Amino acid sequence: MQANDKFILCYVTDRRSLDTAAGQNREVALAQQIERAVRAGVPWVQIREKDLPARKLADLTRTAVGACRNLPRIPGRSEPRILVNDRWDIAWAAGAGGVHAGEKSLPVTVLTEEGRAAGLANFLIGVSCHSLDAARNAAQEGADYTFFGPIFATPAKAEFGPPQGLKKLEEVCRALSIPVIAIGGITAENALACSEAGAAGIAAIRLFQQKGDLRATVAKLAAK
Repeated sequence: MQANDKFILCYVTDRRSLDTAAGQNREVALAQQIERAVRAGVPWVQIREKDLPARKLADLTRTAVGACRNLPRIPGRSEPRILVNDRWDIAWAAGAGGVHAGEKSLPVTVLTEEGRAAGLANFLIGVSCHSLDAARNAAQEGADYTFFGPIFATPAKAEFGPPQGLKKLEEVCRALSIPVIAIGGITAENALACSEAGAAGIAAIRLFQQKGDLRATVAKLAAK
């Protein structure tokens, strides 16, 4: 993947934190939220449901991929891309656009070899990184992009230690030739600071799951 002038927005899913109606199935609610996000103009969705059984994860991924393909084509806008956390096999089988690996997942070199062996074209491999060394290694091993964070304080990333901050984000962005996507505590208000630090985009859970006019939020973020 080549970095471009478009600011990448990635919705990272978390069905457990969705607002759902009493008795509503959370997988169904999440599928609806993914469709809402891509219809609002979010170009990337990372399905990050680590505890979901393989069959249910595959069904969710196929539904999400189908929602993207059924959107009316808009001139100048590419089809939204579905990324699957860790499960390369499910991503490939369901026709997703890539796999996103954690620092403790399969090595990037293994994922790229599997992708080449399967003849996959335009299939992205991304890695979550929490240090400059890890980000450099991911790039050297062939990752197409990296998530870096947490940039700001957020409960979802507390296990990875204190926030990295904008200066560290800028250092990582300068050091890497692949797109760096900021994650962790991202809001509509601080996304511009991430862009100014050199980030190719932002990834978030709450920002894209909260109630309100998601289309207006996406339009504001895309203008960074």
